[in-house]
Amino acid sequence: MSDNGVNQAVAYSSGVNCDYPLSEERMRISERFFVIFFLTSLLVATPVLAQKQLAQSPRILSAKSVYFQNQTGSDAVGKNAMAQLKKWGKFQLVADPKLADLVFLLSADPYKSGNIIFASGRTGSTDDSHISEDAVPNYNKQSPTRYAYLTVIDLKTGDNLWSDKHVWGGLLTGRNSVGERLIRELENQTKK
Repeated sequence: MSDNGVNQAVAYSSGVNCDYPLSEERMRISERFFVIFFLTSLLVATPVLAQKQLAQSPRILSAKSVYFQNQTGSDAVGKNAMAQLKKWGKFQLVADPKLADLVFLLSADPYKSGNIIFASGRTGSTDDSHISEDAVPNYNKQSPTRYAYLTVIDLKTGDNLWSDKHVWGGLLTGRNSVGERLIRELENQTKK
């Protein structure tokens, strides 16, 4: 009896009726395992992608006017962001924040947080109105990677409706394009 006949005989005697060798069955099991593993990994990765905050707030979608404030310290970054905002055309830009529905704040620090130096010379940080003082003053807190932050703020409540950050500068990202990229990201997320 050949190997193939032995495999078929063993498979038949074990209650499995098959006309193909066990090696093919093992291969099919491997393929099924791979497909199941692949689909499971997609299901696990999907919530991670969904955690990114989308700009679907009704207050953002219904707003008509915005006040743009550049606090990056770079006029070129602010001008590029403003040009992209005008190109988008969704909002009327106003010069007085009191006339705006929303404020678009472009900054080098996250909204309502950052590093501070007290009048006494000690250092600390703020995060959502909570102030903490460093045990030992640290004047070199700037991270090696610089980010710019775009925050959409509801003036009536002070709420942060949407925010995102992007790496500032570099050969691949463009030296002064960070504000423009953040405005485009906001535009793309309001369309989803």
